[in-house]
Parts: sequence; C-alpha cells; structure tokens
Amino acid sequence: MRTIATLTLNPTIDVAYEVSRVFPMHKMRAGHEYHNPGGGGINVARVFVRLGGHARCWYMSGGATGVALDGLLDLHQLVRTRLPIAGDTRISAAVLEKETGQEYRFVPPGPTVTEAEWQAALDRLAQVECDYLVASGSLPPGVPEDFYARLSRLIVPRGIKLVLDSSGAALREGLAGGSVFLVKPSQGELQQLVGRDLTDRHAIAEAAADIVAKGQAEHVAVTMGHDGAVLATREGTLFLPALKIEAKSAVGAGDSFVAGMVHALSSGRTAVEAFRYGMAAGSAAVLRPGTDLARPEDIDRLHALIPAS
Repeated sequence: MRTIATLTLNPTIDVAYEVSRVFPMHKMRAGHEYHNPGGGGINVARVFVRLGGHARCWYMSGGATGVALDGLLDLHQLVRTRLPIAGDTRISAAVLEKETGQEYRFVPPGPTVTEAEWQAALDRLAQVECDYLVASGSLPPGVPEDFYARLSRLIVPRGIKLVLDSSGAALREGLAGGSVFLVKPSQGELQQLVGRDLTDRHAIAEAAADIVAKGQAEHVAVTMGHDGAVLATREGTLFLPALKIEAKSAVGAGDSFVAGMVHALSSGRTAVEAFRYGMAAGSAAVLRPGTDLARPEDIDRLHALIPAS
C-alpha cells in the first residue's frame, strides 16, 4: 500500500452531545459527550488509518485550542505535522435531539490566517513526501481562493496524486489549476460549481464528465446522499444507488467516502472498485451518532451489499 498525506487548513475540535429535546432559553442537560479531532483531512486520516493504512496529517493550528487539538490527534495516534498560526483553532458542535432524531450542527468560520502564515505553510508543503495528498475542507479566512491550485503546481510535477474535497471558490479555483487526480464534490457543491441546478443523475453525470473532459480532474466522484453517487472517468460514468440504512449522523460521511476510495486506490484497486468501497465507507459513517466516522467492520459489511458494476 502506498503512503498518503492529508491537508486540513481549517481543522476543528469536534464536540458532540445528545439531549432529550432542544428548548430555547433553557439549560439542557447533555449526555454522551464526545471530543474528536476534526476537519476534512484529519477525518480522512482517521478512517484511512483504521483501515490499516499509513497517513500523515498536515494541519494549520494555533492558540490554546490548537494545543488541545494536538492532544486529541495524539490520542488517536495519528502522525502529524502542525503548520503554526496565531489564531485559535475553531470548535464545532453537533447536538443530537433524541426524541426527534434530528441533528443540529454549529460550525464557525475559523481563525484568520495571515499571508506570511499561509505562504510558510505552502513552502513546507512543497517538500511533502507521499504518493497521495488529500486536500480536504474549507479555507480559513485570509487564505487565497487558489491555494489548492498553487499546491497542485508544487506537488503534481513530483509525481504526487492530488485528491481534492472542498467547496465554493476553493473547489472552483482548485479545479481550474488542473491536474487533480480525484475530486469529490457533493451534489450541492457540483451545482454551485457549474452554476445551475442538476435535477437528476444524468445531468450530474454530464457535469462530472465535463470536468474530466476539460482535463481538470481524472476522476470525479459526486455524492448525492440518499440518492446514491456518480463516478466519472475517461472510460465513462457510473451510477450506484444508495444503501437503505438508518442515518444517525451526517458528520464525516463525505470524508469517510474519500478515505475509503483512496485506501482502495492506494491498494491497487481500479477506480470502479474504489468507488464501491468509498460508497460503503460513506454509508458506514452515518450509522453512528456524533463524530465517530466510519468503522472497518461496518464498511466491510456494507461493501458486500453494493452490487458489482
């Protein structure tokens, strides 16, 4: 298996609680409190390592909450490289209302990063050693929209495969730089990217295939929640329906999908095989409440239920 690195420019300490009901202006006693290191790339690394792979987390972090994040990463036994900033690492919260099964998520924008800080991070990342670099998550305030494109120009000529999972301007500019090996937008992120509604899987497949045809990415995996997912490559497009499962949380489903797919690719499986494994990993993540992410035993069980193409 090949090595991967993950990049999280806007990590978070993920806190999860369960309450019986959510009431305004009342003190609500919470139970089942969880604290986990979070943010796109960190979540990918957590699942990738559970699957037996080796990953190094690169992440921006600062302030007292940054120290706490370092400790959480160490508890998860993740190999890490901190990219220091002055601002405080953000804290996100997910609250499960048990009576209704509804989940409430609170996600702040993150600290403002100075030009000197993001440029220093880019300079260090130019020396990263890995086979795949998974750049996942939002850009914190202050980081330029084309950061991922700048990163691509530094690492792709060195033979590193760039996997991109972001949204908005960061996704648009990252793809505009070209040479992305795998990109994983959600349906909503793809609609925002192309600037129009994509009302069925055929329209989604066409939009994904267009990204491949333009040379912006070799593989495009579009997740559509309970409607399934679409894969576009040079060989064509493939649709897989979603598994019928009871979702307990939406936290980390996309990150688990990416981890599963990259793990399969790094193990030598084909893009289609990796897509099926990513589907299983994304589905496995929603089985568990809070920020626990996908577990290998759930992934393997669900993978057996996905029809071969």
